[in-house]
Parts: sequence; C-alpha cells; structure tokens
Amino acid sequence: MVWVRSEYAGELAVVSTWLAAFVPWNVHHAAVAGGTVTYLRFPLVELRYAAGLPVANPVAVADPVSASLAQAGTAVAPAYLAWVVGAAVSVAALGVSVAYYRAEARAASWPVHPVPLLGALLALAGVVFGVAWALLGAGLPGLSLPVCVVHVALGAVLLRAERVDGGGDPGPEPESESDPGSLD
Repeated sequence: MVWVRSEYAGELAVVSTWLAAFVPWNVHHAAVAGGTVTYLRFPLVELRYAAGLPVANPVAVADPVSASLAQAGTAVAPAYLAWVVGAAVSVAALGVSVAYYRAEARAASWPVHPVPLLGALLALAGVVFGVAWALLGAGLPGLSLPVCVVHVALGAVLLRAERVDGGGDPGPEPESESDPGSLD
C-alpha cells in the first residue's frame, strides 16, 4: 500500500525535510536542586530553560558540537555524540532538499531519486536521535519525550511515496460512473 501517491511527492519531500529541521527530536523536563530545567533539543540547536535555579542565564542556546564538548566526560557524553551524528545527517538532508528544490529536473536524474533519498535520510536521522534519546534517558533524571519519532514517520512516508513522472504510467484510472442517459 502506498501512503503518498501524487505528483507532489517531490514537494512533500522538501517540505517534510524542512519541517523536520524545526521539530525538536527531544523534550526533557526535570526537577533539580529546588528548581526545574527544560531542554528542547532540535536537530541543530538546544534550548535550555531553567526556573528557580541559581544560574547566570536562565535561557541558554547551544549547537550540537559545543553542547557535546561541554558534556565531554559525563554520563550523557555518548548521547550528545549521537546528537552530533544526527545533526550531520539532518544537514545532509537539508542540503539534498535545497538542491532538489532549486533544480528539480537535474536532481531527478541523480542515481538515487531525491524523494526516497530524503526519506532515508530523515528516517536515519530519527533513528540516530532515538539512540541519543535512549542514552539521555539513562543518564539524566526527569521526563524525556522522544519526539524524534516524527522524523522517522516523515521518512517512512517519503520512502512509501509513489512518484508520478511525466512519462510513467500513474496507474489505473478510477472507474467512472456511466451516464444514466447513455445507451451503454
């Protein structure tokens, strides 16, 4: 069964990739030292909101590489390294989507069609973020939500998409009802 059967599979691939860049792969909330801390981890940025904690800046922003370096030697260091890998896969997907968006005809002649390529990259990023989520859960107290399943779902939709090319047969036409007034 095909989930997406449309001449818009390419557009769906590009929009899905860009959407995945703005969807957090992890939301983590914990009560620590008399306060709370909430992390929103996106593919390319981490936002930290601290309330009731004696920190200089209650809101902090970090990229995957600097966040990983800051966690070096801690119990969650492997999770942050997995995040760096997932971010690299996400950047690759964004690069492919931009190339596909800018030159669709040229991209369609690639050895691998961009729609399943983007689907595979999104699914891979989601799986890597899932590994990072599992490793974070083992090293941090609190509640951690694996929003990375959205990346996997978007990738699965694109991998199941049927592309309709100009010269290809899009499949059987739907049966039309005959005109009641005709002599058929």
